[in-house]
Amino acid sequence: MNNLDGKVALVTGAGSGIGEAAALALGKAGAIVVAMSRTAEEVEETAKTIRDAGGQAKAMTADTSDDAAMKALVEGLIAEFGRLDIVVANAGINGMWAPIDDLTPEEWDKTISVNLRGTYLTIHHAVPHLKKAGGGSIIIISSINGTRTFTNPGATAYSVTKAGQVAMAQQLAVELGEHRIRVNAICPGAIESEISDNTEARNTAEVEVPVEFPEGDIPLTGGEPGKAEDVADLVLFLASDGSRHITGSPIWIDGAQSLLR
Repeated sequence: MNNLDGKVALVTGAGSGIGEAAALALGKAGAIVVAMSRTAEEVEETAKTIRDAGGQAKAMTADTSDDAAMKALVEGLIAEFGRLDIVVANAGINGMWAPIDDLTPEEWDKTISVNLRGTYLTIHHAVPHLKKAGGGSIIIISSINGTRTFTNPGATAYSVTKAGQVAMAQQLAVELGEHRIRVNAICPGAIESEISDNTEARNTAEVEVPVEFPEGDIPLTGGEPGKAEDVADLVLFLASDGSRHITGSPIWIDGAQSLLR
């Protein structure tokens, strides 16, 4: 079921964390992986790891919120590999977390641009080629924030983008179903990754509502966060024929963390 030989996969934000783990899993399953990031050095390392393991991979750089850059990237991918079957829209930032009356329009716009516009542009430029391939799988990496969890103080912009990604997946599942294109959203909870490097916070104590979890806030693991590889295994399933009748589904992968919040 997880044999992806002959399939071409685009993974955005593939230089670290969930994106890197997803790219490695897809490459191991036989897919030709186009690993994309804004940072050339880290995404080259991802591609090299796939190739060193006997897989096929190419590193490409672009800003997912830049229309011209994403158009050129997808066109370059098609020129080299001739098709596109799998899209993992993972690139994103946490952005600024601050009270709504403190959050600036510029900070709001940056989070919306990277997380929502970036997801839109990735899918916008990929879909014509998925149609030509006769179908495919789009996997959007969302979050428990904005979909089940609303207790992170100041995370309004981030939560809005993550809710919007789920809405996008469900809308497009209907719209693209006739083309045999499946669209699903993965909603991770706490995962060991580097996205926190893209998080800024200001005056969040002003809007924080104290919550205590005396035995840990992730029931399945006693409070320990999940691993990027846990999410990658789900990406692999959703990219494969094993999930052939699953579309329009948000799937929470959080060890029941969001059910406590």
